[in-house]
Amino acid sequence: MKTLTEISKFLSLVLRHRPEALGVHMDAQGWVEVQELVAKLNEREPFDRTMLEEIVRTDNKQRYSFNADRTRIRANQGHSIQVDLGLTSLMPPDTLYHGTADRFAPAIERQGLLPMQRQYVHLSADVQTALTAGRRHGKPRVYVIDAAAMARDGHTFYRSENGVWLTDAVPYAYMRVLDEDG
Repeated sequence: MKTLTEISKFLSLVLRHRPEALGVHMDAQGWVEVQELVAKLNEREPFDRTMLEEIVRTDNKQRYSFNADRTRIRANQGHSIQVDLGLTSLMPPDTLYHGTADRFAPAIERQGLLPMQRQYVHLSADVQTALTAGRRHGKPRVYVIDAAAMARDGHTFYRSENGVWLTDAVPYAYMRVLDEDG
């Protein structure tokens, strides 16, 4: 039997990238019916609504959200498939951060931050979250983003339900490497 962490990783794959991996229907806004999701997961191994609720409640990155009546679920961001999360553009804080692995620095410094396989570039409002994200991929490097200047220059920002800031791309002109003094 898989652990809840293993099931959560599979759930992330299904709700962000490949609903067909489980054979569930996802609507244009990224929602999947909870009843269908639980039934399909239960076909693979013992799984129930309580386990799904536990995964959503304990996920440290708050990857998932239920709709108001808790009949549907979706990933908050990070999709590689086209979904309309219904996000409203917002004025970002003056400064945002992006954590990545040091080995990606040459490409980033040539072309800025691109969404790669995702819909948006993900940015955080604090250095610690960016550092944590960067450490997942190796020696971390954190970039400081002049979000205020980007917004003044017409770039659009959104904030997902779990607080991650999203934008289409970040040109390198708006970035600098975070040094030890901040």
